[in-house]
Amino acid sequence: QVQLVESGGGSVQSGGSLKLSCVASTNEFSGHCMGWFRQVPGKEREGVAIIGADGYATYSPSAAGRFTISRDNAKKMVYLELNNLRPEDAAKYVCAAEPALHLSGTLVCAMSLIPNQYTYWGQGTQVTVSS
Repeated sequence: QVQLVESGGGSVQSGGSLKLSCVASTNEFSGHCMGWFRQVPGKEREGVAIIGADGYATYSPSAAGRFTISRDNAKKMVYLELNNLRPEDAAKYVCAAEPALHLSGTLVCAMSLIPNQYTYWGQGTQVTVSS
């Protein structure tokens, strides 16, 4: 069981920045694929950014070029830096984790932005963007 706790959300003006953090409870953090998703009431959860066990990252089209995902395995943390925020970025941002697959001695992540590919979820941190 992996517990995830997010922090760093807040209210900013359009064009502003925030850095979200997520700390994981597992001692096998480095073996997990980590992701950030966001959710707005009445809409489906949306994948924002994924980082694999090897540090490789992928982004949704709306996040690419503005958001940066990173991880610190020693601290068991994953971060999401949000830049040039827009009102449409306002949402609850949720951290997710999925154990990586062990293939021929390599840790492999699917790098999927689809929520149902992830087993563990945090409670989320709210981001509000005013125009």
